[in-house]
Amino acid sequence: MTSHIEEAAQFIKQKQSEQPEIGLILGSGLGVLADLIEDAVTIPYEDIPHFPSSTVEGHAGEWVSGRVNGRSVVMMKGRFHLYEGYPVQTVTFPIRVMKQLGVKTLIVTNAAGGIHESFSPGDLMLIQDHINFMSRNPLIGKNEASLGPRFPDMSQAYNRSVREQVLSIANRENIELKQGVYVGVLGPSYETPAEIRMLRALGADAVGMSTVPEVIAARHADIEVIGISCISNMAAGILDQPLSHEEVIETTEQAKEKFLRLVLAIIGAI
Repeated sequence: MTSHIEEAAQFIKQKQSEQPEIGLILGSGLGVLADLIEDAVTIPYEDIPHFPSSTVEGHAGEWVSGRVNGRSVVMMKGRFHLYEGYPVQTVTFPIRVMKQLGVKTLIVTNAAGGIHESFSPGDLMLIQDHINFMSRNPLIGKNEASLGPRFPDMSQAYNRSVREQVLSIANRENIELKQGVYVGVLGPSYETPAEIRMLRALGADAVGMSTVPEVIAARHADIEVIGISCISNMAAGILDQPLSHEEVIETTEQAKEKFLRLVLAIIGAI
């Protein structure tokens, strides 16, 4: 895998002008942030060696390099999911490439279903911790010591001091930012009401079908992680209505103004 990482990173390096400090993964409906990047260099995923393609509505499938708030960044407009049929190492391959390019901080975003009953669609939630309910881990198999340790510590997957800094930024920007635990599930079917009751009992506040493998790979690579969920709908059984991906996209569109303000402020401050 190391040679594939180096080949992909070398291809991207030839396109971009400087080493990125910050990486971002933009979830369903949240790719609008990439439109604000200065001196943007956009590369379709299919052009990058060993990259798969994103197949989900709301995921553009582009790698964008440039500057935001004076900082050098790389952004993924859309991610890869286990439910698309990709192996977990493929899903996390872009994280390995970001590390090779020099990224030190990853801002990972997603659209999630709200489990905590105080949440409402359109809320933003700072991820305090996660639960891996995907039955997958990107570190299974032979460990390549050059990528990270065999048994990485996950006691602060989302660093407490960094989270406190993000909360301070949100307060300064007058943005209400919830906090909670994100649970990652395999998907692609939405959860049943019984499953949501179980997840709530286990301590989950929001549920989604991404993020957890990426965070594990990032921490394995010693990249600091900031996780932000856009609560796009209430999870099954909380409201008496069906769930749909169209609702997810519609809600993230409504929440994009405060999402953009928050992420832009974070980039400028961390």
